[in-house]
Amino acid sequence: MKNIKILGTGCARCRATEALVKAVAQEKGVEITLEKVDSLPEIIKHGVLSTPGVVIDGRVVHAGGVPTRSEVEGWF
Repeated sequence: MKNIKILGTGCARCRATEALVKAVAQEKGVEITLEKVDSLPEIIKHGVLSTPGVVIDGRVVHAGGVPTRSEVEGWF
């Protein structure tokens, strides 16, 4: 199981990133726990200054825009 955090304040790009991560995980049959982090101090603690950001198992794997489907597939 992968622990995933979507970092962002709830903008359209953040929601699109969350939906894409959920969809790809489901398509690949990967179990995930998904947490949305919208607190700016918490986002900055991860070193992310441009959202959306994605953290998998404690490691920032993406920041600053909606990732491509192929990027997300590579995470799984």
